[in-house]
Amino acid sequence: MDVFDSMQVYVLAVEKGSLSAAAVACGISATMAGNHLRTLEKRLGMRLLQRTTRRQHLTPFGQDYYVRCKEILRLVAETDAQAQNQQLAPAGRLRVTAPVTFGTDALMPALPDYLDRYPEVSIDVSLSDRVVDLVEEGFEAAIRVGELPDSALIAQPLAPYRLMVCASPAYLERRGTPRQPQDLSQHECLSFAPTALAHWRLADGEGSSSRVPVSGRLQVNQGQALRVAAVHGLGIVLQPAILLQADVQAGRLVQLFPDHELPSRPMNVVYLPDRYRSARLRSFVDFLVERFR
Repeated sequence: MDVFDSMQVYVLAVEKGSLSAAAVACGISATMAGNHLRTLEKRLGMRLLQRTTRRQHLTPFGQDYYVRCKEILRLVAETDAQAQNQQLAPAGRLRVTAPVTFGTDALMPALPDYLDRYPEVSIDVSLSDRVVDLVEEGFEAAIRVGELPDSALIAQPLAPYRLMVCASPAYLERRGTPRQPQDLSQHECLSFAPTALAHWRLADGEGSSSRVPVSGRLQVNQGQALRVAAVHGLGIVLQPAILLQADVQAGRLVQLFPDHELPSRPMNVVYLPDRYRSARLRSFVDFLVERFR
């Protein structure tokens, strides 16, 4: 018996709840479906299903084997399609999630190029700074900033998420320009955190870093609002470069400490291992790596 046919019968038996239902789906007899299962169990030397007259139960090994069979059969089907030059173009709806600032100021400007390249794909983007559970909430991919915890997700690294320290020309004219990171303690600094908890870390060109306590009369829980506050002269801001660089180029903000190594955080696009075979997800991940390499 062909091992791939036997795997297909086994996967259907698990998903449909019985060998007889799998037999109907495959267009074979129940006896033949049973033979496929016995062939697999004999080949593996392990029991896959525990069956009674009323129901069947997966063994622990059977559960693991089921997951592996699904992936193997998916790979075989895709390889056959490629061999026959019938690989489907990316199509359908793709659900992704990204941090608010990156999503607004980097992902959104990039999406027109992706959608032009793949006209059969539509994208549902959810912007949130919390860690979204891909399985529970039905997302195919997530862009995450920061160190990744150990998980079953596959991660593709993107360019590090660089930060920038800036202030408006009006603020610097009024309060003076800080020359060293330690000078920030004498300035109005705009922060997410309450005054007592805010520290900014900066490194000089020689690699030594300093953790500078900062304070200010305004804290805001949203990066875009902090940018607007800085543009209007309310203080000095530490935010992602993608959020501030347009204002720097336009002269609305001035970058401070250009000779210092500014903080950065790793950034990755993550996805479930069994979903990368989707043509639309694969195209999206490849596009992100290309655009934000």
